[in-house]
Amino acid sequence: MANKLRLAILGIDHPHGMGWRESLTHVADDLEFAALMPGFEGATTSLEERHAALPRFETVEQLIDKGGNLFDGALVCLPNDIGPNTVIQLAQAGKHILLEKPGAANAKDGRRMADAILENKVAFQSGFIWRYDELANRLREMVADGRFGKIINVEMTWATSNVDRRGPEHYLFDKAQSGGGFFNWLACHHLDLLQYVTQDTIVGVSARVGTFGKTPSAVEDGGSAILDLAGGGLATFTGGYWHPRWMNDVRWTIRGTERWVHWEPGRAGTGGVLEIHGPQPQFMAMEEIFELPPDETTGYGGRAMVALLKDWIRAIREGGECRNTPESTVNVLKTIDSIYKASESGRRVESL
Repeated sequence: MANKLRLAILGIDHPHGMGWRESLTHVADDLEFAALMPGFEGATTSLEERHAALPRFETVEQLIDKGGNLFDGALVCLPNDIGPNTVIQLAQAGKHILLEKPGAANAKDGRRMADAILENKVAFQSGFIWRYDELANRLREMVADGRFGKIINVEMTWATSNVDRRGPEHYLFDKAQSGGGFFNWLACHHLDLLQYVTQDTIVGVSARVGTFGKTPSAVEDGGSAILDLAGGGLATFTGGYWHPRWMNDVRWTIRGTERWVHWEPGRAGTGGVLEIHGPQPQFMAMEEIFELPPDETTGYGGRAMVALLKDWIRAIREGGECRNTPESTVNVLKTIDSIYKASESGRRVESL
């Protein structure tokens, strides 16, 4: 392997593609771009000029067969209908995988990817960036330290820009290409993070998903899910493509027997805020507002993404797993499958 890791980029005009490429500039001492497979019918409208002269390939088969000696790992940002087979081919060729989330439309395809990655012993990382967020990890540490007592409830909301911002013809709203809508593309982040923060598993699901906005869509634009945790707690998620402008409205509340915490990761002028409300042993109640300074890191996901990339580079060079694993990716896809099944049946279902 060369001194610098050599990376092939698959999927130039993916919605997060340019953000990924900008984030990768923060690890330029360890990694360099080596080849391109544009995908998206060859579209390169967002391709930076500094990458325009890189060797270019039309298909993953061509990339592996004719350019396999050029790269050590691959960033895969492709639609769900072609992403899984692409990952499997790359893993079978011994290439390390950096995968845009969620990577697949369902757990069956996620399982096929995971098996290929594990069988071929390549390093794996996915774009579930919240596992690397400082405040998310502080919440995880609070849980592990017993500061919440018994977890009673986790309440998650995420409303973002409506279908009209991209247009209903966009591939994200195409059932054949994407498989699902809001829950597959965005809710996946927090369905994964729920299990990471609480260190608990989802055992049952009730849900209603559908199209609630004014614009018809072939996939769901949002919904709500009730998630039963193995430890006895109850989690809820509500969100969708519902706002009439580009924005993210993300909030969590975790309630335990000993404290409750409101988390607002996107509060203006900050890098995220925790409002912590604890017990009142006698005269004074435990109250704290813990605030991070704004994150000025360029790219997709700020500091958290840089930490994610460094973890992947460490796994390649030293071995071991990243915080995101093939199994954690399969698990969140199982949760999404369960949400769709519960909504379709109108009944609570055991987690798949």
